[in-house]
Order: sequence, then structure tokens, then C-alpha cells
Amino acid sequence: MISVLYTLLSVEMTTILLLLFKTPLRELILIGLDQLKRGRAPLIVKTVGATVFTIMMYQIYNISDTRSRPADTIGPTDQILLGYRMLEASLIGFSIFLLLIIDRLHYYIKEIRTLREMTETGKKQDDSNNNGEVKALNEEINRLKTKITKLESKSGQKEK
Repeated sequence: MISVLYTLLSVEMTTILLLLFKTPLRELILIGLDQLKRGRAPLIVKTVGATVFTIMMYQIYNISDTRSRPADTIGPTDQILLGYRMLEASLIGFSIFLLLIIDRLHYYIKEIRTLREMTETGKKQDDSNNNGEVKALNEEINRLKTKITKLESKSGQKEK
């Protein structure tokens, strides 16, 4: 069980590192996580997560049960089993924690992508709108300049 947990932890840490840095494998992982969150997969993931959490709670219960015994009744075998159970419980807890981090990273990466797409489309629309507005404002400025020159010439004539 310990070797399986170490393998799981190394896979989870590698996944987190690949999600953090923009690499070609990041896209594949994101696609895989998207597929994992569709259909019946969320139910299966929650069931497996609940089972793993239950196993962790069982290990913690065994640890507390062993520790609650009087010190003189705990033999070397119980101490070894206690250490083994503590290692298993901590590895399972850390694995669950890393799975939550992977889930949040996936969510935030997707959110950042949608925000970038929205800002890019907004910039394109602003550029097209701004071109028309700039032309209209330039025409108004030219019209007002000609009006100013006419008014200046009229006021000059009145002064004379």
C-alpha cells in the first residue's frame, strides 16, 4: 500500500508541476481533466475520494486506539504497526490535499483562459468602435476649427 501511495503522490506532484508551467503536456492534462469532469466521472471520482477518506479515517482511528492503550502494554510490534499506520494516514491525507490543489489549478486555468478570451474580443470590438469614434471626433474638430476661424474673422471685422 505504501508503494502505491508514493507512486500516487509522485504522479500528483508531477501533474501539479505540469499545470503550473506552460508546457505542451499542460494542454493534454487539461483535456484529460476536462474529460474527467464530464458525464458520470464526477460521481466516480467523489465515490473514490470518499472511500480513500474513509480509509484514512480508519487508519487515524487505529492510531488513536493504539495510542490510548497503557504504555506498558504496547510492544515493539505495536510500535511498528503504529508507525506504519501513521505513515499511511499521512500519505493518504497528503494525496487528498494534492488532488484538491489539482482541481483548483484546473479551475483557475480555465477561468483565466475565458477571461483572456473575453478581453481579446472586447479589445477587438473597442478597436473597431474606436476607429469610427476617432473619425467622427476628427471631423467634429475640423468643423469646429473652421467655425472658430469664421468667428475670429467676424470679430476682427466688427472691431474694425
